[in-house]
Order: sequence, then C-alpha cells, then structure tokens
Amino acid sequence: MPVKPSSKEEEYFSRIDLEKRKVVEEEKHRKIAEEEKKQLKKLHYMRCPKCGMELSEIDYKGITVDKCFNCDGIWLDAGEFESIAKLEKGAMNKLFNVFKK
Repeated sequence: MPVKPSSKEEEYFSRIDLEKRKVVEEEKHRKIAEEEKKQLKKLHYMRCPKCGMELSEIDYKGITVDKCFNCDGIWLDAGEFESIAKLEKGAMNKLFNVFKK
C-alpha cells in the first residue's frame, strides 16, 4: 500500500519546485537582457544621439572628440570633459575653433 504524502510535504516540495523554476526564469530573463543590450550597443555604437548619423572621431592633443557632421553635434566620452577643462585657455579656444563652421 503506497504512502500518501501529507499536505505539509506536498507544500514543501511545491515550494522547492517553484523556487527552482523562479531561478531558471530569472536566468533566462538575464540572458535575454544581456542579448538586448549587446544588440542595442551594436545598433547605436558611434551614432549621433541627436540625429542617428555616424560619428567621426577627431583627436586633439590626446583628447578624442566625437563629431557629427550632419547636425554638427560634438560628443564627449567619460573623462574627456575633465581633460578639456584642464587645457589652458588658448589651447581650449583652439580646440573649439576646430569645430566652428
């Protein structure tokens, strides 16, 4: 004669099964989010945030500035603004003269 599990045992095993499924689903969502992030980066890398056209890199005294020739936007990566701020006033004026029309 088979032994029928008690309601507490059924509840315990149901909870364990639910936790395992939750972990699997969270991992699946994390992988999907990583893939979406990679795809978005691939689509938007070196594209102007304003108009979407391709950015060109201009190097000036070791500072790489991204320039959009479509909308004339100038974009700085992390730390580049601080590097520009450290330039002397004459060098900073020359940098901005590079981007004037």
